Amino acid sequence: MTLLLTARDFEVQAREILPLQVYDYYAGGAGDEITLRENETAWRRLRLRPRMLVDVSHCDLRTTVLGAPISMPIMTAPCALNRLAHPGGELAVARAAAAEGTGQILSTLSSTSLEDVAREVAGLRWFQLYVYRDREITRALVQRAEAAGYSAICLTVDVQRPGLRERDYRNGFRVPPEICAANFGDPIEDVHEGSALLQYINDQFDPALDWECIAWLRSITALPVVVKGLLSADDARLAVQHGAAGIAVSNHGGRQLDGVVTSCDALAPIVEAVDGAVEVYVDGGIRRGTDVLKALALGARAVLVGRPYLWGLAIDGERGVRRVLSLLREDLALSMALAGTPRLADITESLLA
Repeated sequence: MTLLLTARDFEVQAREILPLQVYDYYAGGAGDEITLRENETAWRRLRLRPRMLVDVSHCDLRTTVLGAPISMPIMTAPCALNRLAHPGGELAVARAAAAEGTGQILSTLSSTSLEDVAREVAGLRWFQLYVYRDREITRALVQRAEAAGYSAICLTVDVQRPGLRERDYRNGFRVPPEICAANFGDPIEDVHEGSALLQYINDQFDPALDWECIAWLRSITALPVVVKGLLSADDARLAVQHGAAGIAVSNHGGRQLDGVVTSCDALAPIVEAVDGAVEVYVDGGIRRGTDVLKALALGARAVLVGRPYLWGLAIDGERGVRRVLSLLREDLALSMALAGTPRLADITESLLA
């Protein structure tokens, strides 16, 4: 068995045990997968300039997101249909995140209902929202999340139409009938060719989504709205103007428009554009503690990881997710020590060469 020391090790082993359709659904990107690959390489291109003769006998990773304390600046990103990886699904991820003292962002297309996750596991949790053509469906989701104790709405804005995910199309990706979009209780209906999930997105998600949506959401919930999927400084300013409480810099893991700027490269201009008005988070290609360190140096409040915890989930359920989160924590703590930055406040842009 492979010694599991890195996120990449988990992926290699998960690929051996997952059905090809499921592995490709999680691992794949859009088009030629240029952005998918560059999301990881962009972090590797950055170089660090460590400081010496600093007391690093203890490194403090604790922080807050929207005022809520977490043990480290790493949260689990929203990923659909976790039960494709393991029967424990979103509940296993929730338990692992809570045990590691951090937060979970639950997908609209979760394979466990938002109420069941909240009822079974205490902890910090945001609800990731897709806006449906039928606004009453969206309204009901938001109100259910608020009633269940979720503390923020994470509005995903980069999937008005699905990207061309060729692996899924070639595989004829299907969601097994025993796994459903549990927040609706219905299976994702089959199609004659191509990906059933991509057809569902085309049929259900609102392609006319615009900035008005943030005001509308704020009118139906007291929860703060984090806008996820921005890559442009201009859009970041607009998000602040329209009342967003946070921004998640993201290109949807390279699964939407291929060839876009990486999250790494988009992060600093967005941080500069919002100038401290809101918290900024980032996802995409983060695989090591050094990647997290670089994201924090560029101004991120915290990072969101997706695929790494799915590989851990596939291998060993809750324990696998905990192991992935623990490895990232340990790697970040060691990276902070070696960089001479024992506190998160010490991590500034000057750390980057």
